[in-house]
Amino acid sequence: MFRTLVSALLLAYVPGALIFRVPLAQREYRAALPADERAFWAVVLSILWSLVLVLALAGAGVYRFERVLTINAAIAIAIAAVWRARLSYRRQAPSISWTSLVPIAIACLGVWLYFPPSEYVMGGKDPGTYMNEGVQIAQRGSLVIHDPVVASVPEPTRDLFFPPHNVPWYYGVRFMGFFIDDPVSGRVIGQFLHLFPASIALGYGLHGLTGARQAVGVWAILGLVTIYFVGTRLFGRLGGAIAAGLLAVNVVEVWFARDPNSELPMQAMTFAAVLALSHARAGSPAFFGALAGALLGLQLFLRFDVILAIAAFAAAAAIGPLTRTRVGWAFGVVLALTSATGLWYLAALMRVYSARLFAYTSNLGGWTLMAGGAVAFLAFRLLIRWIARSEPRAAAVRRAVPIAVAAVVVGLAIYAYFFRQAGGRLAEADAMAFRTFAWYLTPWGVAAAVAGLALLLKRSFWRDPEFLLTLTTYAIFLFYKTRIVPVHFWSARRFLAVILPGAMLCVAGLLVTAVNRRTLSSLLPPARRAAAAPWLGVVAGALAVALAAPLAAAFLKASAPVRQHVEYAGIIPRLEQLAGRIGDRDLLIVESRAASDLHVLAVPLAYIYARNVLVLNTPLPPKPQVEAFVAWGRTRYAEIFFLGGGGTDLLTRRLSAESVVSDRFQVPEYDAPRNAYPSGVRRKEFDFGLYKLVPRVPRPDGPIALTIGAGDDLHVVRFHAKEFRADTRLAYRWTRDVSYVMLLGIPAEARQVTVWMSTGGRPEGEAPPRVEVSLEERVLGTATPVDEVRPYTFDLPPDAAISAAAQDDPVRLRLRVPTWKPSEVLGGVDRRDLGVIVTRVQVR
Repeated sequence: MFRTLVSALLLAYVPGALIFRVPLAQREYRAALPADERAFWAVVLSILWSLVLVLALAGAGVYRFERVLTINAAIAIAIAAVWRARLSYRRQAPSISWTSLVPIAIACLGVWLYFPPSEYVMGGKDPGTYMNEGVQIAQRGSLVIHDPVVASVPEPTRDLFFPPHNVPWYYGVRFMGFFIDDPVSGRVIGQFLHLFPASIALGYGLHGLTGARQAVGVWAILGLVTIYFVGTRLFGRLGGAIAAGLLAVNVVEVWFARDPNSELPMQAMTFAAVLALSHARAGSPAFFGALAGALLGLQLFLRFDVILAIAAFAAAAAIGPLTRTRVGWAFGVVLALTSATGLWYLAALMRVYSARLFAYTSNLGGWTLMAGGAVAFLAFRLLIRWIARSEPRAAAVRRAVPIAVAAVVVGLAIYAYFFRQAGGRLAEADAMAFRTFAWYLTPWGVAAAVAGLALLLKRSFWRDPEFLLTLTTYAIFLFYKTRIVPVHFWSARRFLAVILPGAMLCVAGLLVTAVNRRTLSSLLPPARRAAAAPWLGVVAGALAVALAAPLAAAFLKASAPVRQHVEYAGIIPRLEQLAGRIGDRDLLIVESRAASDLHVLAVPLAYIYARNVLVLNTPLPPKPQVEAFVAWGRTRYAEIFFLGGGGTDLLTRRLSAESVVSDRFQVPEYDAPRNAYPSGVRRKEFDFGLYKLVPRVPRPDGPIALTIGAGDDLHVVRFHAKEFRADTRLAYRWTRDVSYVMLLGIPAEARQVTVWMSTGGRPEGEAPPRVEVSLEERVLGTATPVDEVRPYTFDLPPDAAISAAAQDDPVRLRLRVPTWKPSEVLGGVDRRDLGVIVTRVQVR
């Protein structure tokens, strides 16, 4: 515990606290800040520095957690040795006051809301990719994964697992979210940018996999505190507390504070940049200007869409002459340097992430477009300077621009909420984007946010342009096209980084501006104003909080189901149990994503639990390649295992499988509908068998009796998962529209195929379950099952039996049947296409 505490201080407080105290670059301005904000900047500086250090070390392939701690400690000692007593503020700094309890309370609220985090360690989607990238940095010490399993696969059998995609920026896919750059050396690149995974790596160093999972919650809490200080800077501590409190309990914030995502780091860093640039304009351009530039530019190692914020901040800096304020040269220089480094990183190491973005830019004109943007920005600056030379012109612009921007924003909001409809090239999700936002804010919350934004644009545009321009830029861009699959809560990520916290700031700004001491004083008779003056501030604050309370209550009600839910709770112990069955010198082959969802378990087994894992590319791999690979694998690995859930045609007359264990478990997974609000918790099921691949012992062909739903994973293709009825002890599977049973060793004298089937309770009005049964392409007959499980026997022609007996590979018994979907007929969340129940297949 003590070691963890010391490590956390070295990572997230000590270096920044000392850098903040260095007597350079307007230190007196920093010293005059309140004590709680000084502590906040110490944390921001330390985290930023530690992340840069992780990226630099991992980029060189030499990252170690202890190395980061050592460097941070050395920097702290060096600063203390150089400046010694001059690090003291010498009564320049305000003392700690009771208001310092407010950010502490906000942080405690975040701890209560956001922990425990999800157990999203499996692959397949963005959160799992982030987690596994971060753990890989921690374990291997590099941004690039040098995967010996990939490098070891013989070239003739590579296509079994990762065939070439024939694109210039990567060779093929290792796992979903991980791309092979070079199969010979085993060089693998994660799909996502590395700044957020770097924080996961630090969490892993502090507290193992638990610490890695908690990283996103720490970012969320830092984001809340950042919003508090931004709100305090904009319209006082009460406004900052209201904004942070509303954001903290919103269902979107609560959900993503538990799921790994890069939007929450972006939230904290972008609004920290807003606050830093405000301080730069107010009197500390060297220090806070440089910090704002670093906070923005380094986000190119986090998310590419930060270019919108960079553009908004550049515009905010450019209009300074109109208000006779400057942000200083440090902001532009540091922003240019960090942005150039980030663009190099995107174009070189992360071309797998940025290739399509750069191609899109190139299609629009590429360098011409960039040059045009630069020319437009220079022209804009020249225009601003020309306007600023004449005070009457400048005054007219200062009056007109905020009103015009506010009118445009309100007009667009009214159109988007009431009138925008899908049609033509406008997709439904894009047409609904602003109305969808209201699902998470309530209609009254959206109205208050728009009104607050209009008010702030009119009153504070020239004082706080970086906040208002950034918020309006993201809102117009993302509400025009959300650019994401419209699955919720998934697509709500688009609102998380800037729009949602910005909206909460606007609501808070509206409340504290509309209900303040001056407003209440104007409502009182002149004779009573003096007597009531001491109480007006308290009453105004109480009214503002009371007006915010209904919105907070609505947010709490909406987030209550999410607060009680831990996504995929229990999957980590199951993965640990599975990993424990596979030795360090064993190889695990997992069936392809076209067969089942088991490929999502392959990622953490390989990149968290360090097992040798390969995922098949297809459920129907070429048998000669399979046999050749397994023969080679026996010379390199102690054992070769296969993990399947039903859907892989793998066995041959020379290759067999011995069952090791069969397992089935469920984990909670929240509903994720398209263009609809999630309804609650579902259960995600994993049903699999673990098999040892061994040479087949020759034996004479004989009758085949195969139980479907028990130990059949290598004998069925395109069936649903195994199911079991405890009351009747019945094991079975549902077919899809076309399903296959793989039959190996059919004797030449076989004359009958019998299939035990049932409708499984098909509702009336659905298409009759007429099943067409074929051996390969030869139709054996049809049957129409009833609700009771019964055997249906089909004659097997002699020539078909002789042909099947002569084959080395299994022959396919095909079942074709019309399907129905329970979610459409009965309601609920079961969206499977169901054919009939199959329990047994016999050939004799």
